[in-house]
Amino acid sequence: MTTLPPSLSAWFTSRGWQMHPHQKQMLDRSQAPALMLVAPTGGGKTLAGFLPTLSELAEDPEPGLHTLYVSPLKALAADIKRNLQTPIDEAGLNIRVEDRTGDTSASRKKRQRADPPHILLTTPESLALLTSYEDAARTFRGLQRVVVDEIHALAESKRGDQLILALARLQSLCPNLRRVGLSATVEDPESIAQFLARHPDPCEIIHADPGPDPDIQMLETDEAPPWSGGGAAYAIPAVLEQVKRHKTTLIFHNTRAQAEIFFRNLWLANEDGLPIGIHHGSLDRAQREKVEAAMVRGDLRAIVCTGSLDLGIDWGDVDLVIQIGAPKNVKRLVQRIGRANHRYNAPSKALLVPANRFEVVECLAALEAVRAHDLDGDPRGAGPLDVLCQHILIAAASGPFQADDLYTEMRSAGPFADLSRDAFDACLEFCATGGYALRAYDQWQRLQQRPDGQWQLRDPRAAARIRQNIGTIQDSDLLKVKWRGRGAALGEIEESFAASLTKGDTFLIGGQIVRYEGLRELVVEVSRDPGRKPKVAVFSGTKFSTSTQLSQRVLRYFKAGDFSALPDHTADWLRLQTEVSRLPEPGRLLIETFPNDGRQQMVVYGFAGRNAQQTLGLLLTKRMEEQGLAPLGFVATDYATLIWGLDAVTDPRPLFDLDKLEAGLEGWLAGNAVMKRTFRSAATIAGLIERQIGGQRKTGRQATMSSDILYDTLLKYDPEHLLMRITAQEAMRGLVDFARIRDMCERVQGCIDHLELDRVTPLAAPLFLEVGKVPVKGEAEERLLAEELQRLMDGSGLSSL
Repeated sequence: MTTLPPSLSAWFTSRGWQMHPHQKQMLDRSQAPALMLVAPTGGGKTLAGFLPTLSELAEDPEPGLHTLYVSPLKALAADIKRNLQTPIDEAGLNIRVEDRTGDTSASRKKRQRADPPHILLTTPESLALLTSYEDAARTFRGLQRVVVDEIHALAESKRGDQLILALARLQSLCPNLRRVGLSATVEDPESIAQFLARHPDPCEIIHADPGPDPDIQMLETDEAPPWSGGGAAYAIPAVLEQVKRHKTTLIFHNTRAQAEIFFRNLWLANEDGLPIGIHHGSLDRAQREKVEAAMVRGDLRAIVCTGSLDLGIDWGDVDLVIQIGAPKNVKRLVQRIGRANHRYNAPSKALLVPANRFEVVECLAALEAVRAHDLDGDPRGAGPLDVLCQHILIAAASGPFQADDLYTEMRSAGPFADLSRDAFDACLEFCATGGYALRAYDQWQRLQQRPDGQWQLRDPRAAARIRQNIGTIQDSDLLKVKWRGRGAALGEIEESFAASLTKGDTFLIGGQIVRYEGLRELVVEVSRDPGRKPKVAVFSGTKFSTSTQLSQRVLRYFKAGDFSALPDHTADWLRLQTEVSRLPEPGRLLIETFPNDGRQQMVVYGFAGRNAQQTLGLLLTKRMEEQGLAPLGFVATDYATLIWGLDAVTDPRPLFDLDKLEAGLEGWLAGNAVMKRTFRSAATIAGLIERQIGGQRKTGRQATMSSDILYDTLLKYDPEHLLMRITAQEAMRGLVDFARIRDMCERVQGCIDHLELDRVTPLAAPLFLEVGKVPVKGEAEERLLAEELQRLMDGSGLSSL
């Protein structure tokens, strides 16, 4: 058991502090091989994670790396460094702390490998890079602890899988390494603990006092929300009034483009000139840091932001969080709420602002879930093989390895505990030769087996290229945006959006309207153009789907039929729906069909999330085309899919044959852009496609051409190639999200309520206002063209010839 040394005890006393119970528990259990702390935001969990390190180093400040801290954000590492320096300086401790991220200079990185600090703060990507060097054993010699912050966020992505494989490598180098995870409140702490621990070792879990429930409610507005849309412009006056009443307000959005639009609308309505900033991942780093510094100083009254401020950075005196748009995920909402009153045992204050009428219901369901401590989340799948392939290449870059040893090491990583030897060998073969269809090409002949059985790089120079391409974050094809003539950076926009611009077009970035002047050396040059109506930049970033648990809560709310908690405008809308049709229910699938505007309409209320509902639209229209029902197009939201066509669907049940839907999906996917996009991501992570060569980054167009050629080649000559199998798995659970369609079909067990109606229903009406309508090319289009041609012929008298 580690005890608090006198210097740190005196520091606590000088501040009038006492250790929280969970901080003392972390100190008492500091020798456990794996330990995870679950604590609410503001509960001092970062200090709890570092207290054993500070205590051990205070007693014995031996040179060399003692503790490695890993966080998902570079900004979080920098923030922790600032916060750690305070107790170190004030307690007079001889401890060196440094950070190492993508922003660290090359000379400093090189020096850190030879002379590491006591505490090194880094990210999963930088850690993977460190393990790839030949001198990794020397760098990590003496490492005793790894602290993984915000582990719940990392566990949901491939970055987490990469991190756990890197920890497996560190454990091989440092057998007595202790692992510590710091997590916000999560729905399944045991699964996160298993993710963290070395398999099959156990992981102890410490639960901090969750503190008081948050003060959270919906924002009252004078104007009712619109029927559709996601901008919440109607709420600007009410939001601005809340900003005036509070010291610092974080205004969260689900997408970067929505944040830009809202920021501009808020700024135009800001007649009092309150200092307001914007922060999201597409803005230039210098701009983000400027906003962050202003937040810490308390200079800003409001910050319009996205997920870039979700995680545990202490940004000064934030006393209100406003979530614009339905949160889509209860865990994410709780995380964002915790940004307000970032103090132990102080209730967080938050307001929800639904962007449209339906989101009022989802916001109410989310409020109830937060109050019931009912968090959502999906079970983790097996470790992804593209990440495993990258890890094999990283291991090869660091030196020769025995396949048996590497396989055993990988099996000690929780996500890969069930990895079969056949799957490992397939990945090793891919890394060595590129696979059956590619083995004739020298560029993919990367590994060779020595006479002693060890594997090594065929060309030692390949190590540099492997290191240049380490990472699992797949950025979209982004181009820098800079002021023309001055070269100062504003941020990034997607390459596809830049390609749509012509000189003189305007768009929003960083809250400013800019004029497109041209593209020079992969840089979008712009000038100021205030006062004009802008286009909206197509920013990258996740477009969230509503979680399964939240969707089911909405359905249970519908079944209860008590709308007294809703505003009158939404309650009246739902009551009208029950009069002319019915509301969807758990365990049943509601389908409405009715004529409108000369077309036959079908609405499927699947409540499966936007990606799955979009895929359902594709598959159902394909099935309708096969049955001669002449569909013309569809549009999807998180809750429903609207399909229109020439012929009425009299019996929709045969359309929902799960086997036929899945077979249709496989056929549709084979040559589809979704598949190629997914292949490109997997091939880049696995090392088949290099985005960086000799320090130069390929353009998105170049990378796309390379991946498309490879995909078409493998589809034709080697459809069972490892990467083709990985791509199919990724597509099914990613952009396509077929698992939720399968779950929907299995949940309803054929219980389909089909209502044939004579007009649009209240619940269906907003779907007609949705953007993103997808046309269907097929028999219906040909029939319309034939009818139009016949009308023309009849009118001209040609039909009698």
